[in-house]
Amino acid sequence: MFVNLLRNNKVVAGLLTFIRVYIGYQWLVGGWGKITGGFDAEGFIQGAIGKATGDHPAVQGWWASFLETVALPGADIFTFVVMWGEFLVGIALILGVFTNFAALMGIIMNFAFLFSGTVSTNGQMILLTLFLLVAGYNAGRFGLDRYVVPFLKAKVFHKNEQAYVKPAEMH
Repeated sequence: MFVNLLRNNKVVAGLLTFIRVYIGYQWLVGGWGKITGGFDAEGFIQGAIGKATGDHPAVQGWWASFLETVALPGADIFTFVVMWGEFLVGIALILGVFTNFAALMGIIMNFAFLFSGTVSTNGQMILLTLFLLVAGYNAGRFGLDRYVVPFLKAKVFHKNEQAYVKPAEMH
């Protein structure tokens, strides 16, 4: 019942718009700050690896191993992906275009930051983003998804609909 309300109610779509724009603004500002501030992921990654030691580590061993073997050697790539990923997720959420994909990418980044021992606003953003993800199309109803989703359905996904004949209809 609650999921149905999230997915279909137009009043809820309006509330989701406020949540979407708020989260988008947080991502946009964070990403822009990294782009213009000379962000380097290497220091962040090394700090997270350092939090994996001691009696009560803030970072799990398996995540620290990933950071040490994959992220640290590819710190330049991660720097680019984090900066521009945050910025682009922010723009997409604010405009309401590809809302579900942007929310999914945002929540993945939030979890990566949490796994790395950074609490900050990540928990709050995960909780709010879950509402967007469960709401599906309704989260972008009052955004560009209102135009983009029907266009993609008509032009891309049903492009060859007339040419397809089900085997049972052949006789």
